[in-house]
Amino acid sequence: MVYQLEKEFYGFPSPEEAEPDGFLAIGGSLSIPYLLNAYAMGIFPWFIHEGEPCWFSPDPRMVLFIDEFNYRKSLRRVVKSGKFEVRVDTDFAGVMRKCGETQRDDQDGTWITQEFIDGYTHLHNMGLAHSFETYYKDELVGGLYGVSLGKCFFGESMFHTMTDASKVAFVSLVDFCKAHDFVFIDAQQETEHLASLGARPIPRKDYLDILHAQDWSATLNQPWSLSSQKPKPGNEETDK
Repeated sequence: MVYQLEKEFYGFPSPEEAEPDGFLAIGGSLSIPYLLNAYAMGIFPWFIHEGEPCWFSPDPRMVLFIDEFNYRKSLRRVVKSGKFEVRVDTDFAGVMRKCGETQRDDQDGTWITQEFIDGYTHLHNMGLAHSFETYYKDELVGGLYGVSLGKCFFGESMFHTMTDASKVAFVSLVDFCKAHDFVFIDAQQETEHLASLGARPIPRKDYLDILHAQDWSATLNQPWSLSSQKPKPGNEETDK
């Protein structure tokens, strides 16, 4: 069944009770308590229906374990070329808007409404949501954003207006996660693009087990930067 949630946060039903397509609940709000508890429980909001957020927890779950990233030679060449400049957390709302404007073959319109931008921008201001941005000649041409709790990064959406621009941003995200001992990047649902980068589906139970083992006090709740991406002493640098 699909649960109806109140505006005030009282908790979520178990993710294990989601429908076969992952649909778990409708209602509530995109407030800080709802969003933080959702991600900690393996749940995320996908779209607004008649003014109410819809919450999902799919089974299986698409995940990229950091050491399984498929760093293709062609992508290495693009990164090494210096064609793109990558910045972190300098235009979070701009990345969200660009993601919302991107036309996708499997979607009619966008689920990234102003309510989503407002909710996630609040998380960003708390140091809990982050954007990796790709620029070409000072123009924003690609990027991604997501939420970070514990040693997990929950990817939400990405966009590009130039070939490889979002992939270059993703490389920087992987480098950051590797440098800070993150466990995985959550990709939510399976796509060919993410599979090509090394992501794979895992059972929801396994995904939830990883979340339950997390130390949420290890969250890097601060603005991120490329300087903080560098590996800590004793760690090997990401091969580029």
